[in-house]
Amino acid sequence: MLSALIMIGTFLTWQEIGPGVWRGQVGAHDRPTLTEAAEAKPAGDGLRKLPVAQLPFELKTIETRHTRDFSMVRIPLQPGEKIFGLGMQMEGMNRRPGIYHLRVDHYDRGHDRLHAPTPMYVSSLGYAVFFNTSRPIDVYVGIGNRLGDPKNPPFRDRSTDPHWDSQPDSSYVEASVENAGLEVIVLGGPTPMNAVQRYNLLCGGGPLPPRWALGFWHRTPLDFNADQAVREAKEFQSKGYPLDVLGLEPGWQSSSYPGTMEWSPVRFPDPTGFLAETRKLGVEVNLWQNPYVAPGSDLYKALGNHFGSHTVWLGAVPDIYSSDAATAMRGFLQKHHLALGVSGYKIDEVDGFDNWLWPDHAEFPSGPGGLQMRQIYGVLWQKELTRMYHDAGRRTFGLVRASNGGASRFPFAIYSDTYDHRQYVAASINCSLAGVLWCAEIRSAGTDEEWVRRMQSACLSPIAQLNAWDSGKKPWSYPAVEREVRDAMELRESLVPYLYTTYAQYHLDGIPPIRPMSLVDGGLEIDQYLLGDDLLVAPMFAGEKSRHVRLPAGRWYDYATGAYVGSGETITVTPTLDQIPLYVSGGIAIPTLPVTGNLASIPASSPYMVRVYGDGPWSGNLYEDDGTSFGFEHGDFGLFRLAVRQGGVTAEQVGGNHSEPSRQLKMVRITTP
Repeated sequence: MLSALIMIGTFLTWQEIGPGVWRGQVGAHDRPTLTEAAEAKPAGDGLRKLPVAQLPFELKTIETRHTRDFSMVRIPLQPGEKIFGLGMQMEGMNRRPGIYHLRVDHYDRGHDRLHAPTPMYVSSLGYAVFFNTSRPIDVYVGIGNRLGDPKNPPFRDRSTDPHWDSQPDSSYVEASVENAGLEVIVLGGPTPMNAVQRYNLLCGGGPLPPRWALGFWHRTPLDFNADQAVREAKEFQSKGYPLDVLGLEPGWQSSSYPGTMEWSPVRFPDPTGFLAETRKLGVEVNLWQNPYVAPGSDLYKALGNHFGSHTVWLGAVPDIYSSDAATAMRGFLQKHHLALGVSGYKIDEVDGFDNWLWPDHAEFPSGPGGLQMRQIYGVLWQKELTRMYHDAGRRTFGLVRASNGGASRFPFAIYSDTYDHRQYVAASINCSLAGVLWCAEIRSAGTDEEWVRRMQSACLSPIAQLNAWDSGKKPWSYPAVEREVRDAMELRESLVPYLYTTYAQYHLDGIPPIRPMSLVDGGLEIDQYLLGDDLLVAPMFAGEKSRHVRLPAGRWYDYATGAYVGSGETITVTPTLDQIPLYVSGGIAIPTLPVTGNLASIPASSPYMVRVYGDGPWSGNLYEDDGTSFGFEHGDFGLFRLAVRQGGVTAEQVGGNHSEPSRQLKMVRITTP
């Protein structure tokens, strides 16, 4: 009797769809999957370069079952196995044990309802499982014991046994959707990082942003006009603060909430002239938008009847899954924005929260229901804007409030209305386990110390932004710490060659720019990470005078001073306010640039300053292309292996068609006095 109870269903038939990537289908195929919604195309070259995949279990041990309401899959867990991921979480690292009802939303503490609820988990044993569904999904990690399962722990009497457990381990992950089918994708290792690489490469590889996107961003107050925006950009320049991207908030439109996506004739009467003025300053312009269209506007007319059944703030909701609606939308934005020189968009209000967005039962003519459309709406907008810029031959980078699985290739970073500093750092780390990027923006602060510590975190995250749409703050708004803030911003600008090389790794190899310790050496820290291969970041928080930093294997040095700090150990640091716990692996060469303003102002004659630490010889990587076009897709780039000795720096071409770097290379050895 009991043996029959544990036979829960059937075993999947698996198809290897790429090196180390297997797909199984539970029940009927359900469209669109997340990868179908994103139109993800695997980066085959990158996948083929990975080591041979390994799994700690046999695929035939994965079981499935259909009930009246659910499609379910059951995947074995090993004793001591840790589970990471399950969306862009804002707290913690190990998800075992736990129950996750994954759905697009923006609850302030995450867990179930997330800006990016990517339904994928990564195992400490070196594999990942991606549930490729655009439906909300329930995932039970080590919870949910089946009657008669021989793997169940022994029964305990709560009344007499002090070791009684309210959540006895089930030794399985069980996942289910309320639907007739579920696609399951298993990604092999052999390491957790290899599994994450396979996922990103399956989705097309990470984005390679335009070079300007890696500088400093500033968003203006809500109702700024053209003259105010230009004055603000010039004030950055006159005060000696770098500015590369200026973000306009809702007031640039003739109407917002719902919007027209047309320039306000009052605040921006000459958008062409405004954009020409910002270009002279070397500043790109990013436009805020939410997708909900004001009835009677030109865009409303252009979209015809391609709207959902319900409104958001009385604005019509474009049925962007419809190819006709997507084509009309791209055409409108191309004419009114891109053709004038707009560099990208901030896509707001696509995450929901239960107080707005459409009801779950809303209908869309293209097919997906309201709940399914909510899961993919942010993904669809990223896809269409990415396509629009690609068709124009220009790279873009932007912000978005919601994403999901399959979206690794899109050049957007997630942002949020939440503003807890520790959560922001945790999101920077966990985003890499969800195939997305995170914007740890700074908005305001209660003290000088908080202002500095938040700015330092922002400048060492995937995108560095001050969002002043509500606060009106400027980098110099806290006069007592102007120098410390400027130093953090200039550090960011100087690191752009290293960061650009790191993003090239993301695109070519699927390695995310932020490396959680769980992917580096199995650590569970949620307050430190690697930025690229060789920089260890340990953010400080207001009120802290000291903190612990766990150094991975290897010899580590202070980035600013070159002082040796330790190897494979936990240290305690007490940095002053102008110091960032930032460390470099010994023997490594870090390419940087001298900062003279924003990125556009750096002379072509300025050399790369190749910083080296510890004893030589040293080595590192450098990636270059034109910084704006898609020529790199056709080999028009240079990937170089830097070798540094006391005699100087040499660059060996290892990829692309550029035979040598565009700038001279100058060694700078960082040592303590």
